[in-house]
Amino acid sequence: MLEFNLARRAPTVAPIASDAGVKITPLGPQGRLALRIRPAALAGRNDLGGFDLSGPINSRREGGDGEASRDALHLGPDEWMLIVPADEVEERCEAVSAALSGAAFSLVDVSYRDVSFSVEGPGADAMINAGCPIDLSLKTFPVGSATRTLLGKAEIVLARLAADRFTVTTWRSFAPYVQGFLVEAAKDGV
Repeated sequence: MLEFNLARRAPTVAPIASDAGVKITPLGPQGRLALRIRPAALAGRNDLGGFDLSGPINSRREGGDGEASRDALHLGPDEWMLIVPADEVEERCEAVSAALSGAAFSLVDVSYRDVSFSVEGPGADAMINAGCPIDLSLKTFPVGSATRTLLGKAEIVLARLAADRFTVTTWRSFAPYVQGFLVEAAKDGV
């Protein structure tokens, strides 16, 4: 019951906008599934339960129909984060498990663990780069990119949704730090 309540708890601060027009907005609850499977077991199975797993490492693929977006972030050789609407977690778990029948895999609902923020506006990449060691220029980290990295001292999953829009996802316990870091970077006009 505690996990269920934590999944619905919102981050601590309301949306923030910098003087430069970058907005930091806490996102509502989302379903997140951690999938681990050897690439050889995926041979010929790129569409699993509504998720497109065909992208290379450090990519984000959109799937789903209409407003029910199902994103697949390929974070490592055998690791994906699958993002679904919060009310579809069980349904998607069953669909992915059925599609992988006979294969060895791990699929874990980690929805309660993470919190996400939308960071968007001109200079959003520079603001995130205030604490992120990777080059976030559009040429190096294009739209559709996703990776696990650091923001300051916290681990994050970073996805680029548009030229000036990112999603920053972190563990719930790191959320106040990550949000505070982003707010300070916005205040500094980075």
